Amino acid sequence: QVQLVESGGGLVQPGGSLRLSCAASGTIWSINYMGWYRQAPGKERELVATITSGGGNPNYADSVKGRFAISRDNTKNTVYLQMNSLKPEDTAVYYCNAGIKRLPTTYAMNYWGKGTLVTVSS
Repeated sequence: QVQLVESGGGLVQPGGSLRLSCAASGTIWSINYMGWYRQAPGKERELVATITSGGGNPNYADSVKGRFAISRDNTKNTVYLQMNSLKPEDTAVYYCNAGIKRLPTTYAMNYWGKGTLVTVSS
């Protein structure tokens, strides 16, 4: 069994900052990609940022470039999303995503967390 658990969401004023965390737990051999997606009310889920297994080549949605930063700590099986200069349009449920191999002989499977709500409002 593998679980992804997000934390760090909440209410923040426009221009403020939040740091999201997502920890993977369970039977884990290795974690390939990790990333963050978000879904605003009435909209489809969209990619926010992704990062490769080595922590390089971060990829960002145009709407968050220069404001958000993704990072990971492989010793803790955790991915982070530092969100700065937040805007009301960043309001959404943020979901963690990861490709995880549970055993050395298996393929990586895609896992999702349950999400954490970020509300940007004055």
